[in-house]
Amino acid sequence: MSALSQFFKKDQYKNLFLLSWLILGLLQACFSELWDDEAYYWVYSRHLDWGYFDHPPMIALLIKIGYGIFHNELGVRLLIVIVNTLTLWITARLIASKDNKLFYLLIGAMGAMQIGGILAVPDVPLIFFAAVYFWVYRNFVNEQTWKNTLLLGVSMALMFYSKYHGVLLVFFTFLSNINLIKVFKFYVAVIITTILFFPHIYWQYTHGFPSLQYHLVERNASSYDISYTLDYLGGQLLLFGPLLGWLILYYAFRSPIQNSFERALKFCVIGVLAFFLLSTFKGRVEANWTVMLFTPTVILAHQAIVRKGWSQKWLLYTLPVTLLLVLVTRVYMIWDFMPGVEIRPEIHHNKEWTSQVAARAQGRPVVFLNSYQLPSKYMFYTGQLSYSLNSRYSRRSQYNFWDTEIQLWGKPAMIVFDPGSGIPVTDSVRTIYGVWDYDIVPAYYSYSLIQLKPALKQIKAKRGEHINVMLQPNNDYHQPIRLDRTNEPVLGYGFTTKDEDLPPVKSPMTLERAVLRRLINLEVVMPDKPGHYQLKFSVFAGDLPPTHNSPVIPVTVEQ
Repeated sequence: MSALSQFFKKDQYKNLFLLSWLILGLLQACFSELWDDEAYYWVYSRHLDWGYFDHPPMIALLIKIGYGIFHNELGVRLLIVIVNTLTLWITARLIASKDNKLFYLLIGAMGAMQIGGILAVPDVPLIFFAAVYFWVYRNFVNEQTWKNTLLLGVSMALMFYSKYHGVLLVFFTFLSNINLIKVFKFYVAVIITTILFFPHIYWQYTHGFPSLQYHLVERNASSYDISYTLDYLGGQLLLFGPLLGWLILYYAFRSPIQNSFERALKFCVIGVLAFFLLSTFKGRVEANWTVMLFTPTVILAHQAIVRKGWSQKWLLYTLPVTLLLVLVTRVYMIWDFMPGVEIRPEIHHNKEWTSQVAARAQGRPVVFLNSYQLPSKYMFYTGQLSYSLNSRYSRRSQYNFWDTEIQLWGKPAMIVFDPGSGIPVTDSVRTIYGVWDYDIVPAYYSYSLIQLKPALKQIKAKRGEHINVMLQPNNDYHQPIRLDRTNEPVLGYGFTTKDEDLPPVKSPMTLERAVLRRLINLEVVMPDKPGHYQLKFSVFAGDLPPTHNSPVIPVTVEQ
């Protein structure tokens, strides 16, 4: 018993702190319903691949392993909670001037890490592998052995497989130590990373680099809005807080640097924060995109307080308030004690609404329009097949790349949509999200995996001008498609601007004729108003809205 007691008391109760963190995380993971994105990534795990539209595959792999052990919310989050705890362990080991009580105060002040650390989202493995990367980099700087070279290459690859943002940490690390350009084994590490990450790069290539297309073309705002910058700045204070985020970041900025490893940490903190601040001038930046700075921020803030002899009283006095806020949030994630208050309503009543829809579907597959969240939740909580059909006027998701439609062709299905969507209505169902209309169809058809590759990368034309666009039809189902003979699908197109969706236009070209040809020509009539537009080609199937069936073509309409 004394040995066990000594184990928990070791290093100012560090082992007891980590064990408590782990147990609390497992309990929270077990009794909290899935967030929307968690359910979406759970569907990822049912289609393991080298890449996905939104993210690299690490989150899918971790969920796959955990769900293989427990077929519930705990299984989805099991490995996430474990790597989150390991992140704290690694971060503590990287702190040079040990003061674990100060470490506990810093962690206690960061509510997002306490709450978000149980969520099965790509940020958590990114934080973990970023910590591993910094650990290995410190060893590599001190001793450039072949072992450390291999581990550096592997850690960078694992970070990239978690989330693309990890590239920024490597970039700013390199800027902090330009002498790496003279280190042969650093090049070897980069080669190892490239080899390990190549399967994902190849996946992007074979799928037309959809992640780049989305983030660099489709996601950017057409004009700057000051709210992008203000929301980002406020989000960072909350992310590293909620109460003392400003102070923790100040400590990190003021931390004295004693070696090249600590210089890399500071370069990463300042560089990443500045990079995303500048990115707000191109569009909205999510606050969580900087979560990979958790380890360097904690280390630098800790070292600043210790080396400069600054008081810990602010951390100590605000700790009870922060922990109370975290406790209330933890309870709310499990129990909806504020019905009618819509704070993340996605985390409550999922079993109720999915069972309501399932009762109307009566075993039929359910197709939701323009939502990757709803079909993911529906499949998780009912175990029945569901799909998201994304119209040309909504954002794409990974559902645009799965061949789920093959399982639906020609079979009865239930299509669920918001009222006023222009689709025939069989009946409606009332859920916690409001009233949804639905249509029971005897034979379902849609064709999201038919892709029309345009020869033109951009178009400049006059108002009302008729332009012939050459397209290469690709059948990404990799098998003959089944056609709806009662309502033959046709091709068409649609224009959008930042503020307006122009009505879609059907063409006489049928899908059947198109897929039999190597190249086709579609006539496109330019909009009547001058300006900048985005053009996409679509398939029109039955009464369903047109779908995403081509990359975006930027269009400039002149006078």
